[in-house]
Amino acid sequence: MKTLLNVFRIDFEKNRIYGLDILRALAVLFVVLGHGSKLLFPKINRLTFYAEFDGVAIFFVLSGFLIGGILIKVLEKKDASYKTLFNFWVRRWFRTLPNYFLVLVILLVLSYVFIDGFAPFRGYKYFLFVQNLYTPHPAWFPEAWSLSVEEWFYLLIPVIVFGLVGMCKVITNKAILWTSIFILVLMTLIRVYRFVQMPVHNFEDWDAIFRQQVLTRLDSLMFGVIGAYIFYYHKQIWVKYRNQLFISGIILFLIMKYLDRYHMQAFGLYQCVFSFTLASLATLILLPFLSELKSGKGVVYKSFTYISLISYSMYLLHFSVIQKWIIVKLDLSALPDYVRIGTKYLLYWSLTILISILMFKYFERPIMKLRERFS
Repeated sequence: MKTLLNVFRIDFEKNRIYGLDILRALAVLFVVLGHGSKLLFPKINRLTFYAEFDGVAIFFVLSGFLIGGILIKVLEKKDASYKTLFNFWVRRWFRTLPNYFLVLVILLVLSYVFIDGFAPFRGYKYFLFVQNLYTPHPAWFPEAWSLSVEEWFYLLIPVIVFGLVGMCKVITNKAILWTSIFILVLMTLIRVYRFVQMPVHNFEDWDAIFRQQVLTRLDSLMFGVIGAYIFYYHKQIWVKYRNQLFISGIILFLIMKYLDRYHMQAFGLYQCVFSFTLASLATLILLPFLSELKSGKGVVYKSFTYISLISYSMYLLHFSVIQKWIIVKLDLSALPDYVRIGTKYLLYWSLTILISILMFKYFERPIMKLRERFS
């Protein structure tokens, strides 16, 4: 038993920022909860709505905050050279690409072997992250849409910022701020244009045209970059109002939940354009409080930290791999309905967490250690 527990044991550094771990853990739990609701009875499914928030938007803002902070640190310490830029990309790619490509290859193999007529060459767009650049994301491997947004952010934003600093001789803080404002305004205007030109009347079209495309969602990460700008250049403001901002962020999330509950079917200007802005803003104003929450203790602390560590693996595995290829295909028809559904739901969560721990410990973490040799 002890040997088995050691297989799943994860050691972590004590100097992690606990507040950001909480936010990252909640983000992935919201995503897994939302997708897992498909396994439940319709009445119970509807109840999960009240416990589910936009986990992907939270991921985007948190990612923008962390990457924006890294960009600022790099540019304040080093020249905006090609070598510095390439080193930044190498470190990011070692963090994001191996896990993603592993899951992508697994899904391609499974689909080719077990799905009649599946064409494996369709996966080339996923390797290049262009499957939803400005068009609706395909139904296959649906979680990958957010990875495309992230990767294009990693690619484009550093180029713009490095270009402003290195070629145009703009100081770092202005380059960060100008780039953030430009992308925020541009993405919002694109959504407004699409709202006028491409009105939608159902959730599927809204999801495909507005929520899941790179061209309409890059601004979500820029809210995090603005957070990094304030954190590094106006730290006193960041710390001084952290409690008030945190309460305001919670209230804003609750207001959005009310708006989603009673106005979702309208698919008007709020839902198609500004709902993404509000979700990102609500997450941003949580960050001052959470980024100053440095440590914790007890079971709750360890639980949030563990989930935070394996969050990327959980995101990649939970739906297309575990739910679609394992849970849904289980034949439990001999069991009573409540037992069958309860068993599948419990297995869904258990396998998501356990397999994600294995993926993190024996694949993701060793790959991360390798990046020091190449950067």
